[in-house]
Amino acid sequence: MTAKISIQKATADDSHEVAVMVGELLSEIINAIGVQAFNFDLDETTNRLKDFLHREKYFVFVARKSDGNAVGFVALYESYALYAEGSFGTIPELYVRPEFRSNRVGLRLVSQAKSFGASRGWKRLEVTTPPMPQFDKTLAFYEREGFAIAGGHKLKVVL
Repeated sequence: MTAKISIQKATADDSHEVAVMVGELLSEIINAIGVQAFNFDLDETTNRLKDFLHREKYFVFVARKSDGNAVGFVALYESYALYAEGSFGTIPELYVRPEFRSNRVGLRLVSQAKSFGASRGWKRLEVTTPPMPQFDKTLAFYEREGFAIAGGHKLKVVL
């Protein structure tokens, strides 16, 4: 039996709970790739999220069971680029707890992200997945939801 799930826009009060799930997501990625690619501190992440939400720099939607427990979330931020024809959204994090995967929770979170983006006048949504076999299921999920490979690799430099 599938649990009843609702999706709500996160507030600062949700920051700790979302930060816990960020930690779960990062641990899952680190375990999959075998590299300590991220630093994570729960208190710092919680405070950072509160600040981002307060300044409306970051938008988060949380999936919850009817008992109020969070089962997943999607985060978004607004960007601007000439190639994108104006403003667009980026999904830096999407996470569904393993026991709720294949229950359409991810689909519902992406659908919420698309609706939110459209309401803000975004031209597109972008997401990056690692080009590694460990993330083939993730890539297939996004492709099923209408995302198309745009080329390139995501690179970073630490400042």
